[in-house]
Amino acid sequence: MSSSVSPLTPKTVPDMPVIAGIRLATAEAGIRYKNRTDVLLAVMDKGTAVAGVFTKSKCPSAPVEWCRAKLKGGKARALVVNSGNANAFTGKTGRASTALTAKIAAKAVGCSESEIFLASTGVIGEPLDATKFDGVLGRLAETAEPGDYLAAAKAIMTTDTFPKVATATVKLGKAKVTINGMAKGAGMIAPDMATMLSFIFTDAPIAPAALQALLKSGVEDTFNAVTIDGDTSTSDTLLAFATGAAAGHGAPKISRASDPRLKAFVKAFNQVLANLAEQVARDGEGARKLVEITVEGAKTKASARKIAMSIANSPLVKTAIAGEDANWGRVVMAVGKAGEPADRDKLSISFNGIRVARSGARDPDYDEAQVSEAMKAPEIAIKVSLGLGKGRDRVLTCDLTKEYVAINGDYRS
Repeated sequence: MSSSVSPLTPKTVPDMPVIAGIRLATAEAGIRYKNRTDVLLAVMDKGTAVAGVFTKSKCPSAPVEWCRAKLKGGKARALVVNSGNANAFTGKTGRASTALTAKIAAKAVGCSESEIFLASTGVIGEPLDATKFDGVLGRLAETAEPGDYLAAAKAIMTTDTFPKVATATVKLGKAKVTINGMAKGAGMIAPDMATMLSFIFTDAPIAPAALQALLKSGVEDTFNAVTIDGDTSTSDTLLAFATGAAAGHGAPKISRASDPRLKAFVKAFNQVLANLAEQVARDGEGARKLVEITVEGAKTKASARKIAMSIANSPLVKTAIAGEDANWGRVVMAVGKAGEPADRDKLSISFNGIRVARSGARDPDYDEAQVSEAMKAPEIAIKVSLGLGKGRDRVLTCDLTKEYVAINGDYRS
């Protein structure tokens, strides 16, 4: 973890309500860090539905492979997350570690190993000593309580500078249901499913297939629309758990994602995902500016997304923003290299509402002093108008600073 907190840290942290059927506990297992918690155990009531989306990396971690296999069962009783070691690129040893962790957790919780879900984050390529969980998970299962999501979010941090939590409450039928979420991620962040590690909990009675559909749809314009450095992790995992406890208070049991009664829930669910995704962008390694990139007038939404990502992942664009330089030439470069339809002579670009380029040339009203002052803001909005169609999309990123290099240059040192 960084010794300094990101200047883009949210000014307030929400009070995280208790969710019936979820108990949490954290501990120091000594995986890599000293004098800090590095393992989280979430215990779920019987019958809890689970859904998940994972990295599309061709070199996934052992926990990702474990979760993919267990997701078919649709039910979960426990989640074990450790920080400090990703258990990725660890071969047979990594698979043995996941199996042993699941065995220890299943014994501690009193369930089948197929109902245990795992996630690991940290250094790639170093074996994870799962024997360190022996005894620890047993104590956590005994002491787990329905509450401290902030402590849970802290336990899964690596280079994060602040814990990331979000919550929403909405009516489903006659009952109020709660959605709580947490995430970790600050580097090796690029969308390719969901990104990083994130866990969503709700008491809504939603069947596994419906929950899976909601999750898969929800990530597209939230976690999949965030990039820090263009690198997709081997460990990216987003899991959602629905205990169904609200059914006892009048919430209808939902079996289809298309159920019209889910409309308000889906909106709230996606808001939690979007909130967490923005927090990840705010905590980008070494970040000093949150950057929103909007592309409009593209041929299609998919085309707008590709162009927005080309801009967001450009080191030249990101370093210019770090230097508070509205260098629209670099934005033009990123649009042009995206491989999507674009017409130089129809292109317009603005920074924080100030148009700097129009119709393929510098805006005639361009004022260097005005734009330079606008670039000092902690949040920068870049808008690109292509003038070709109705396609529109938005992505989030951050600037690229010298501190990013320092953090990653010293990561294993």
